[in-house]
Amino acid sequence: MATIDVPEQVSVLADAEALRKACKGWGTDEKAIISVLGHRNAVQRKQIRLAYEDLYQEDLIKRLESELSGDFEKAVYRWILDPADRDAVLANVAIKKLSPDHHVIVEISCTRSPEELLAVRRAYQARYKHSLEEDLLVALVSAFRYYGEEINTTLAKSEAKKLHEAIKDKKFGNEDVIRILSTRSISQLQATFNCYREEEGTSISKNLPKDLSEEYIATLRMAVRCLKDPKKYFEKVLRRSIEGIGTDEDALTRVIVTRAEKDLKEIKELYHKRNNVPLDIAVDKETSGDYKDMLLTLLGNEV
Repeated sequence: MATIDVPEQVSVLADAEALRKACKGWGTDEKAIISVLGHRNAVQRKQIRLAYEDLYQEDLIKRLESELSGDFEKAVYRWILDPADRDAVLANVAIKKLSPDHHVIVEISCTRSPEELLAVRRAYQARYKHSLEEDLLVALVSAFRYYGEEINTTLAKSEAKKLHEAIKDKKFGNEDVIRILSTRSISQLQATFNCYREEEGTSISKNLPKDLSEEYIATLRMAVRCLKDPKKYFEKVLRRSIEGIGTDEDALTRVIVTRAEKDLKEIKELYHKRNNVPLDIAVDKETSGDYKDMLLTLLGNEV
């Protein structure tokens, strides 16, 4: 379930005017920006952008970019984009890093529906004038995964055996592994992973090598974990972004922004259960200022 608190009735014209007022004059009213955008869903945010441009002949996103800075600006920017466009931006930033961040590609490819992933690929093409596949040739990105709930138990047992044999023989990149992980539905894959555990007495992710220096294997482990239990995967990303010395603001922002309208409530509950501290409290402790207020608002808190 989503965490954002959205009013039953919204006037996009009033919202556009409020945002204009927040950006005019001396200084920016960050609280007003959070109050509006932090309580609007994707459809409403798009309508606000269109209304703002119609009223003021100005791109709202560019105006906010010029008014805000730091982690707060990044959080607002990623929040206000259409989901597919946001994923395209996240993917491009991840790919263009000196050390590509495969977490982002795995998250997008393994947790979006086929229609959502197709929209991401189109948004990427429109933004960057070349395809996501050209920038990252990964089967997970280019395949069209079936999205039904049906499960074939016989197939699950058969493919669990194929995965076991590939892992035992260290043939991690063979065509069976790639085909199974990139084309089977989430429900079918979870049945396959359950069969694997029943037959082998341990999970498939634990049987994969832990050598993270091997890029393909590290990505494969991430994909398996994300496909097997997305909420558990995202809880771990959040935990790692907060624990230790320094906060990984990119990862923290990415998970909260991309899951706030989907399943962040369940991820919050899992985080609390596994860490004995509410996610809200952890975020409040590890962040500050308007950035903190934006994240807490998306987490469903009044600030």
